[in-house]
Amino acid sequence: MSRATAARVPTLHAEAPDGVLIAYRVHGGGDADAALPPVLLVHGFASDARVTWEGTGWVRALRDAHRAVITIDLRGHGESDKPADADSYAPERLGADLVAVLDSAGADRVDLVGYSMGNRVVSDLAGIAPERVRRVVVGGAGPRELFASWDLEEARAVLLDDEPSRNPLIEQVLRPAIDAGADREALLACIEGVAGAPLAIPGEIPVLFVAGEHDPVPEGARELALEWNADYVSIPGRDHVSTLTARAFKDAAIAFLA
Repeated sequence: MSRATAARVPTLHAEAPDGVLIAYRVHGGGDADAALPPVLLVHGFASDARVTWEGTGWVRALRDAHRAVITIDLRGHGESDKPADADSYAPERLGADLVAVLDSAGADRVDLVGYSMGNRVVSDLAGIAPERVRRVVVGGAGPRELFASWDLEEARAVLLDDEPSRNPLIEQVLRPAIDAGADREALLACIEGVAGAPLAIPGEIPVLFVAGEHDPVPEGARELALEWNADYVSIPGRDHVSTLTARAFKDAAIAFLA
């Protein structure tokens, strides 16, 4: 599937229970893709589906493996609505957004691939509707929720006042989003709403953890995989950004979801 073909997939919208519109796209889904359920891809903070999944070759790789794919823009991101209050980003609302997308797309059951913050949303979907989840790939995330370690006032100062942060990770995450024209108030609300959200997948759902060898964000993922009796793959030489683009990550996920 070429990049040009992916660009022509129309953007649809599902209405969440609170009225927020969630943008999504369906890639494939014909008879040739019917052997296994679609793969729902859930991006991380300050990104969107096109950047995270289309631009890095994930959609193309899954289509080459004859999997239908659903990509979404989380609320506050991409072409979805961008509420500016923290309550709108409570994990249960983010999980309900995924249910709304599955209902709108007519997908009774899916495999899930999450990256970074997206796994907190995947976790909530698996908690509220486990019957709709077959398998889960947790990429670039572990038991420690990143925003819980941030000084929220520093994040607020960076986003709303363009002040520098003493925390290099806050700068590393927020500054590119600001430069790309992201909605600053929506991102701040997302940080406040998601901070401290757990990573918890019901035990009957098979899970694969994938983490870059040099990525500090999924700290503790290997130990959590052992605790859950889940599979774990380390991607050599990769950090939080470059893990996402690694062919080894795609291959591990595709094999696990098969």
